Amino acid sequence: MTSLILVLNCGSSSIKYAVINTLTQQTIQSGIAERINQVDGQLSWTIPDQIKQQRALPHADYATAIEAISQIIEQSGAINHRLKAIGHRVVHGGEKFKESVLITSEVLQHLEECNHLAPLHNPANLAGIKAMLAIYPHLPQVAVFDTAFHQTLPDYAYLYALPYELYRQYGIRRYGFHGISYRYVLHEAIKRLELKLEKSALLIAHLGNGCSVSAILNGKSIDTSMGMTPLEGLIMGSRCGDLDPSLPGYLAELLNCSLADINELLNKQSGLLGISGLSMDMRTLREAADNGNQQAQLAIEMFCYRLAKYIAALAIPLGRIDGLVFTGGIGENATTVRAKVIQWLTLFGFKLDAVQNAQHGRANGGLITQSNSPKALVIATNEELLIAQDTERLGEYRHGG
Repeated sequence: MTSLILVLNCGSSSIKYAVINTLTQQTIQSGIAERINQVDGQLSWTIPDQIKQQRALPHADYATAIEAISQIIEQSGAINHRLKAIGHRVVHGGEKFKESVLITSEVLQHLEECNHLAPLHNPANLAGIKAMLAIYPHLPQVAVFDTAFHQTLPDYAYLYALPYELYRQYGIRRYGFHGISYRYVLHEAIKRLELKLEKSALLIAHLGNGCSVSAILNGKSIDTSMGMTPLEGLIMGSRCGDLDPSLPGYLAELLNCSLADINELLNKQSGLLGISGLSMDMRTLREAADNGNQQAQLAIEMFCYRLAKYIAALAIPLGRIDGLVFTGGIGENATTVRAKVIQWLTLFGFKLDAVQNAQHGRANGGLITQSNSPKALVIATNEELLIAQDTERLGEYRHGG
């Protein structure tokens, strides 16, 4: 009987889960517990070919929400009895974790030490791990890190031009994120472009509510746009991306507010939302722009321009471009964004195939550029599957498989 992997993604206010058959790569059940610790919290879940179901979870903390998730899984005995291991997405692994790891008491201690690097996410990730260890103590559990993929960056790429002692004592450096997505998309791109991993030069743009770009040479990340936190780099849904480092202090004085307030402004009130004054959702902005909304048009133009600049900059350490990949919700679906970015990149010889772009390259292996152009393509990411695959591999190691 085929075994299943439970994948858990604990965010700052929600918990996503999926039960995956790694053999068929199918999701057997998935769900989300939303609005953790709020009066209107709820759990919703779906099983293929069945109606979506919901359950109220008022004032549920992480442990309560995870207990509810485990109950839903247990109600489906066919799923519960086949669970082989549990994989956890962990946002920040610092410099300690360079790859996915089987969770032990020592690993838990090191995870605690990383909490200060991602105070909104890592404590939630850790709460999910501890809750699942209590419910399923007999199952191997694995931590898969968003930062681990970027631990191959050279020091001249990851260091900031600050006193070196700040790096040595506090680990102040560029870490990069979206590494789970990059790993999955990288291997898909290698297959589709018929490249050898050890002789490849790819640029991958992960574009969702959070956005980043990574330069990947011979299968290893050598530079990326996000920094010590996910705020640096591209314009995102509600994050500002790069800005003058003196602005936070200036704004705190100008607006007579705390740095914590400014941090909230930069992370949750800026980006596409802040520029447009309308929405952080690219679909909403595209519709508004088509109807003449100038702020929406400006937000899209700024987003595409910043993205193209970063792609161009990250081509430098690669030396060549074997492929440019768009992934994530925006990257996979926003035809206008891809078209505008490709237009900005004509310096590199990119030529858009408008027909293939309109179809997201689905009939062409993802390719959206003309035959006489450098290759750009669309690849749907699948972070849950990669987490499940890592978890299965490490879980088998624990059992001596």
